[in-house]
Amino acid sequence: MASAASISQIQYPPTCSTSTTTATRKALNIFNTKRDDGSSKILHFLHSCSSSSSSSSSFPVNLKSSSSKPTRLRPRPLQDSIQSNFMENIENSVDFHIPTCEQEQNFHQRVENTETCADLVIPRSENSTNHQLMCLEPRRRIFVQDPPWFSSIFLKGLYKRIKLQEYREMKKRKFNLLRRRQVKQETEAWERMVDEYKELEAKMIEKRLAPNLPHIKGLFLGWFGPLSEAIEREQKMQRTKKQKAAYAPHIELLPADKVAVIVMHKMMGLVMAGHEDRCVQVVQAAVHIGMAIEQEIRIHSFLEKTKNYKRKKIIADTEEVLSKEKELLRKRVNSLIKSKRVMEAQKLLKNEETKPWGRDTQAKLGSRLVELLIETAYVQHPVNPADYSPPDVRPAFRHRFKTILKHPGQKTTKRYGVVECDPLVLEGLDRSAKHMLIPYVPMLVPPKKWKGYNKGGYLFLPSYVMRTHGSRKQQEALKSVTGNCMKKVFEALDTLGSTKWRVNKQVLSVLESIWVSGGNIAGLVDRNDVLIPEKPLSEDMTEVQKWKWSVRKAKKINQERHSQRCDTELKLSVARRMKDEEGFYYPHNLDFRGRAYPMHPHLNHLSSDVCRGVLEFAEGRPLGKSGLRWLKIHLANLFSGGVEKLSHDGRLAFVENHLYEIFDSAENPINGSRWWLTAEDPFQCLAACINLSEALKSSSPHSVISHLPIHQDGSCNGLQHYAALGRNTLEAAAVNLVAGEKPADVYSEIAVRVHEIMKRDSNKDPSKHPQALLAKILIDQVDRKLVKQTVMTSVYGVTFVGAREQIKRRLEEKGHITDDRQLFAAACYAAKVTLTALGEIFEAARSIMGWLGDCAKVIASENQPVRWTTPLGLPVVQPYCKNERHLIRTSLQVLALQREGNLVKIRKQRTAFPPNFVHSLDGSHMMMTAVACRDAGLHFAGLSFQSALESV
Repeated sequence: MASAASISQIQYPPTCSTSTTTATRKALNIFNTKRDDGSSKILHFLHSCSSSSSSSSSFPVNLKSSSSKPTRLRPRPLQDSIQSNFMENIENSVDFHIPTCEQEQNFHQRVENTETCADLVIPRSENSTNHQLMCLEPRRRIFVQDPPWFSSIFLKGLYKRIKLQEYREMKKRKFNLLRRRQVKQETEAWERMVDEYKELEAKMIEKRLAPNLPHIKGLFLGWFGPLSEAIEREQKMQRTKKQKAAYAPHIELLPADKVAVIVMHKMMGLVMAGHEDRCVQVVQAAVHIGMAIEQEIRIHSFLEKTKNYKRKKIIADTEEVLSKEKELLRKRVNSLIKSKRVMEAQKLLKNEETKPWGRDTQAKLGSRLVELLIETAYVQHPVNPADYSPPDVRPAFRHRFKTILKHPGQKTTKRYGVVECDPLVLEGLDRSAKHMLIPYVPMLVPPKKWKGYNKGGYLFLPSYVMRTHGSRKQQEALKSVTGNCMKKVFEALDTLGSTKWRVNKQVLSVLESIWVSGGNIAGLVDRNDVLIPEKPLSEDMTEVQKWKWSVRKAKKINQERHSQRCDTELKLSVARRMKDEEGFYYPHNLDFRGRAYPMHPHLNHLSSDVCRGVLEFAEGRPLGKSGLRWLKIHLANLFSGGVEKLSHDGRLAFVENHLYEIFDSAENPINGSRWWLTAEDPFQCLAACINLSEALKSSSPHSVISHLPIHQDGSCNGLQHYAALGRNTLEAAAVNLVAGEKPADVYSEIAVRVHEIMKRDSNKDPSKHPQALLAKILIDQVDRKLVKQTVMTSVYGVTFVGAREQIKRRLEEKGHITDDRQLFAAACYAAKVTLTALGEIFEAARSIMGWLGDCAKVIASENQPVRWTTPLGLPVVQPYCKNERHLIRTSLQVLALQREGNLVKIRKQRTAFPPNFVHSLDGSHMMMTAVACRDAGLHFAGLSFQSALESV
């Protein structure tokens, strides 16, 4: 049989007619490109010949073959489905054998009057010059003509295939570009900061003038040079010193300027985290800086090893090559050891990957670097041109010892070494926090799939599947589990990480406008501090004591505001950085209970209303009829104020009755009526108003593309799990596990019960029952919002102190009680009543919590931590053990490091088990839902569904 390649060897002799040659060439070309499914054969050859003897050969094909067998051409299988259907519909297909031009002339004379030939056989002989033509009966003439639409279909299919290939190539190029940017983002962040400071220094020297920089950048620029020089001197000294310090092998593994940048940023990051009285504990600063240096050294050493492979575009290839090199290295070392050449083996391994440093090494190196920062960092107060006194230059940081409360709310104290920053450092820090380096930013490409304890997430930055916080027992449990057991957990984390997000630019623009104008609305913190009260002129001790109390309170408020302003600035800086990206991703990992969280800490969908309003899904979908309905329900839920507890029809009616306000909020959010600001979640409400306004003003509302996540929130998830565990119908109905005409509201039910108890107490004699006065003050302030947080956290182990603080904050927001002592007493009473009401309504849940606690007590009494495996196969070990103090001597001070001991904390194991167990169930439920939504084609994040899907 002739292969497809043999068709290209067919030649056209000059004796053939031109028209027939063209037709034949066309037929053969089509025959070469058209394929069927192999079940049928097709003759695709246009045959026309002249009847006159003077005409040229009408079969213009010359096969140069020496074989005696007849040459057969069979079509190849078709790939295009349309062409395949066409071929299957052609009947009476035949085998076709191509004769030469001379044979065709004889054939034409012998079969001129026949109609069709079923099969042509041309026997060939090397010895014979005259080829005899034999035709099997019945002889029929062959005519097959293409339908007029055949070529257009073929060309259309070919065009589609070319376009698809071009699209795939373009998508691949785009992905590779984003991947390269992601790699640079993870590996070159510190280097970029070093280059920036060096460039600023050069400009300052060249122009002999300090550049006009944001506050924090100005500080860093002033510290960068002296600190880099001090670190470089330390590196040289440790090289030449006979008795080297414990950190000597590690301090020289990075360039001095890069170490300086890491130290400055990490220290200021800790200061911005809101530590009281401008202080950071030395042990905390030392360990954080040591960890950051170790992390950067690992990345730096990996890049140094792979710089010979930088021409390769695919990092996986590089890793494969490196793994082969490691295997060769291992064999080489083994052979050296067998031949007793130990010294050579040690030299060979000297430059290989180092083991994890450990807390001691991190703390010693970090402590020395903190000391160098204290010695070299200075600040200068602004110079008054009218004052001719010398400039006021002070150290930016001071090391001192301070007595700090061991635990908030307790009287036990402990003496700590702290690093205290000058007040001038904090001035303007919250306004320039956006210039801080944030290493774990959202990814531009999907995260690496999880395959093990430390295999997944970011491409280069250290990523661990669980935040163990140094718990050795939990780490061992995770590492001992096989990959198959954790397959479902990894799959769920990959699903959560594959959700593509983008920044809602309209909401971000409104947010920035409000922030620039001073904040203090829409849940944003006030950008101004409260005034510190002046000392009274009176010597009355009562007045002085009251003044001291008010000063302490004002300072505390300002510290909280400063921390919140820094946090808002960091969120905004990430949003500004990502707003022009087409999309980005959040790698997820777990806490020790199995709850999934984004690894990026600032701008994420589990954070505040600001973050949720600014974020939206990158991949939009048409709303559809059901999606438009759920968008309206979502808007009513966000407005809250009792609207979210109406039936679905009631919530839809609420939206229809406020369309004017919704349109005004979308069109003029700043200067309009600002209806969206009255919502409980204002920025999310604004995003919903914009989306709904766009849909309703469109000529086709159902076809409008929506990117908005729609919340499907559980009714107090913890109580739902307890009601399900206890199979309690009444408690299940209270948390909507049983269907009803409208949603049940457990928080309102608790609030009603609290009001009843307070009403009863208010009628008692105040002389015998002191709480009667508090009940009279609080009876008109009890509402759903007052008790909600306490009810929500009760199943997660909230203590009386925690409940008191929660209710105290709600009472402060109401502003009816101004006296601080009375406010504290009222919060204590309200917390006690709320926990009592909760126990009365959810008695079965309380009994289950008690039983779980008793089980944990039995286990812990055997000096064993409580362990369990979640429904997805995740091993959980409660990390509550008595810590052992470990003292290390550093150049700055003696540090006391805490290490996990062998004795478990029985009380903590007992009290923490019920809430932790419910947390693990809730986390498993969420991850199972994520995988199910992915299989159903839904975008999923935390507990948010895509609004545009009909199936919601």
